[in-house]
This record gives sequence, structure tokens and C-alpha cells, in this order.
Amino acid sequence: MKFGDNLKLLRKTKKMSQETLAEKVGVSRQSVSKWETGEAYPEMPNIIALCTIFHCEITDLITENMIDIDSLDEEIKMNVVKLKKEKQKKLKGLSKAIFVIARIAKIATIVGIISCIIGMVCIGFCGFNTKIDTNKHEITIFKEKINYEKKSDKIILKQNGKEVEKINNRDIDKIEKVVDNHSIKYMIIFLEIVIVCLIATLFAGSITLKNLEKLFMNIHDGDTPFTLENVTYVNKITKFMIIAIVLPMVTGIIFPAIFGIEITSEINLIDVLIILVIAALGYIFEYGYEIQKDSKGKMYGDENE
Repeated sequence: MKFGDNLKLLRKTKKMSQETLAEKVGVSRQSVSKWETGEAYPEMPNIIALCTIFHCEITDLITENMIDIDSLDEEIKMNVVKLKKEKQKKLKGLSKAIFVIARIAKIATIVGIISCIIGMVCIGFCGFNTKIDTNKHEITIFKEKINYEKKSDKIILKQNGKEVEKINNRDIDKIEKVVDNHSIKYMIIFLEIVIVCLIATLFAGSITLKNLEKLFMNIHDGDTPFTLENVTYVNKITKFMIIAIVLPMVTGIIFPAIFGIEITSEINLIDVLIILVIAALGYIFEYGYEIQKDSKGKMYGDENE
């Protein structure tokens, strides 16, 4: 931001017309207009007069980005933190994209929850009508027998001597060991509990995405992102994201101890970093809200400024 932009921002913050400012400085309105457009530069006595009118330092007028605002009065401070029109446009575009992605992801998590519930019913219904004989490599479901042949990288499923499907060998030996050591009822209960934990994780994820959607819808439609409502959304996003990330980790630690069945669970440092970043954003939003909560102005650069 150059001198002309700084002067225009300070003048509009004070809700002062070019004529009024020109009268206070003792110059013509055309002179003020040329200062703001960069066609001319005021002499030192006029710069000092401007600093007196706006209660600012000379550096506040000539600095590129107007970063040091400690010397400005409260009314100006509240508006300096507002976004310029170009940045506002970029923010609104990015906000809309995030809003759309969050809505799609939220719908996907809801579909996932419904699928998990259907899966629970199917596992309960089919599970009690399933028998697995690891010695014969035979699976019986509702009196229908399916044989499986183990390969190094694949499992070949056969029915009535005919190959029906090939699937990747995902630790079949471990699965057979679990089957040999636990009853069908035991494994069904285990799987049902795992699915319940998955549903809880997806539910926490859907709430996270719902608040993310509302947050960026507000940012897109609002005058400023720093509102109390947005602060609330950011805090909720942080809480439910922690639940969505931590719950699978806790499940992977507790279940082996209770059921003796191993579940892969890793602490992902990226997930931890994401949580910390979002928590930090919560404090940033609170800080921004506190700075401008008494401001009645809109974002600098609005169409109707």
C-alpha cells in the first residue's frame, strides 16, 4: 500500500470527504485527489498537517503496508485490520471453494455412516449363518459352500469347483489364526464394535465438516471473517477433529488388549500438526474479533464504500 492508498484509507476510516480534508489542510480538493491517485505528493507542511488530523506518524502515511499501527487512534486501528478489495475477492473465492468441498465431504460422510449401519445389520444377519473351516479352506454361508485357495499374492475363491473371484492376499494366515482362536459370535461382536467406533469417527467428521461449511459460508457472505459466530465454528471444528483423529488411535490401542485381535493404529504426525494449526487459527480468530469487535465499518474495498 502506497502513500495515496494509505491516505485514502485513513480518510475513509474517519468518514471524511476529500472536500473536508482539503479544507482542514488548507488546499484544494483537486490536490487531495491527486495525492490519493499518486499524481502528486504533498509538501512537508501538508504531510505534518495530515499527521495531526489523523493522529498518526509520518511513517504511517508513507509505509508500504501500514504494519505499525500502534500510533494510530482506535477508530483507525479497527479498520486497518479489514481487508482490501483485492484480498477480499481472493478470500471470498477461496472460501466458496472450501465451502463446496466441505459440503460434498459432509454428504460423503453421511453416506458412509448409512453404509456402516447397513453393514452392521448384514454382518449380524450373515455372520450367524456363516461357518469357516480353515483346515478345508472352506466357507459356508447359508448352506452355500465357497472354497478358497491361497496363493502368495492372491486368494482364489471357488464355488462348485469354478473360480468366482480373485482377491488380494491380505495376511490370510493372520485371519485364519483369528478364526481358529475365536468363535463366530465373538468375532461378530468385535466387528460390530469396530463399526460403531467407525460410525462415531464419521459422525465427528461430519460435524467438523458441517461447521467448516458454515464457517466459510459466513466468510464468503460476511463483511469480515472475525465474528463471534466464526470463532465458535473454529473452536467446534478443532474439538470434533480431535475426536475424529484420536478415536481410531484409541481404538487401535484398547481393542487388542480386550479382544486379543490386532488392529493397525498409527499416530500420524501430520494429523497432530493439523489439529495444532486449527487450534492456533481459533486463537487468531478470537484475536481478530477482539481487535475489531467495536468497529462498525465494513471491509475496506466494499462496492458501496
